[in-house]
Amino acid sequence: MKATVYTGNQSFAVIEKEIDMPKKGEVRIKVAYSGICGTDVHIYHGMMDKRVSIPQTIGHEMSGVIDAMGEEVEGFQVGDKVVVRPLDDRLVQPSDKGFNHICEKLKFIGIDSPGSMQQYWNIPAFVLHKLKPETDLKLAALIEPLSVAVHDVRMSGLEAGETAVVLGGGPIGLLVAMVAKEAGAKVIISEVNETRIKMAADFGLQAVNPTKTDLVQYVREETEGRLADVVFEVAGVQPALDVMTEVAGIRGRIVMVAIHGQKKPVDLFKFFWKELKLIGARVYEKEDYEKAITLVTANELPFGKMITDVQPLSKIQEVFESIDKNPEGLKVLMDCQL
Repeated sequence: MKATVYTGNQSFAVIEKEIDMPKKGEVRIKVAYSGICGTDVHIYHGMMDKRVSIPQTIGHEMSGVIDAMGEEVEGFQVGDKVVVRPLDDRLVQPSDKGFNHICEKLKFIGIDSPGSMQQYWNIPAFVLHKLKPETDLKLAALIEPLSVAVHDVRMSGLEAGETAVVLGGGPIGLLVAMVAKEAGAKVIISEVNETRIKMAADFGLQAVNPTKTDLVQYVREETEGRLADVVFEVAGVQPALDVMTEVAGIRGRIVMVAIHGQKKPVDLFKFFWKELKLIGARVYEKEDYEKAITLVTANELPFGKMITDVQPLSKIQEVFESIDKNPEGLKVLMDCQL
C-alpha cells in the first residue's frame, strides 16, 4: 500500500509498505480522505520535530471505511463508514479528574503516533465514531475540526439571542462562527484578510476588517451598546488579545481557542472592571464529536465550501508547498486512495 512519511526539513516521502492485519482491539480503515490542519503545517515547518518521531506518517482529520477487524472489537463491522477521534487516553490517571481529553499523559494520534495520511490505517477501535451510510466522506473529513468548534461553543455557554464575536476568520474561526450561528447567536467575525472576509459573506456570515473599521464601535452599534456576550479568540495574535477585553461586554465570556506558545500581555483590569470570564478550550469530548457528526450528516450548513482543494496522496509534498504559497485557502483534503 501507499503511505506518506514526514522526513524532516520540510520534506515528505511517499513509500510502499505492507498492509498489516489489525491486532486485538484494533480495526483497519481504508482511509478515504485526510485533511491538512494548522498542526500538520507546523510539523512540516519543523516546529514539532522534538515531539514527532521522524520518519512519521501524520494526519488526524480523516474519514474512511472499516476494511478489517481484529479480535474483541464490538459495535462495528466491515463496511462501516467511520471517523477517528484521535485521542489516546490509555494513560489516564486519577489526577486527571476524569477529563480524559486533556489528561496529563494524553497522546494525540497522528502526531505522537502514526496518522491517517496512508491508504490503510490500523487504529484502536475505542477512538472510532460510526457514521450513517449516507454520510459524504469528503464532508466527514471535516468532523474533527468541526468538533473543535462544537467544543468551543459548548464551553462558552452560548445561548440563543446572544452576540458572539469571533476573532479570526480562518478554518476554525469560520467553523466556530457557523456553530455559534446554528445555536441561535448573532455572530460577527473579525478578520484582516479580505479574501476570507468575502468567503465569510459567501457562507452567510457577517465579517468586518478591524484595520479598516473600529471593531469595538462596530459591535457596540450592532448590539445597542451591550457589546459581545462571548468572544472567541481564534487568531492567536497580540492585536486579538488586545481587543478581546475591549469588545466583550459586562460579564462577557472570552474563550481562548488559539494556542499561545509564549506568555502574552492581557489587560487584566478589564476582567475586574467588567467581571469578565476567561475560558480555556482544548480539543473535544465524545459528545462534541457526536454533535459534529449530526451537523455534517444533516448537511444544512455550508461545510462543502470549506473544502477548497482535493489532491491525491501521492502529491503530498507539492500540497504542503502550495499551502505556504496560498495561505488564503481553507481546507485541503488528501484523497488517500490516489
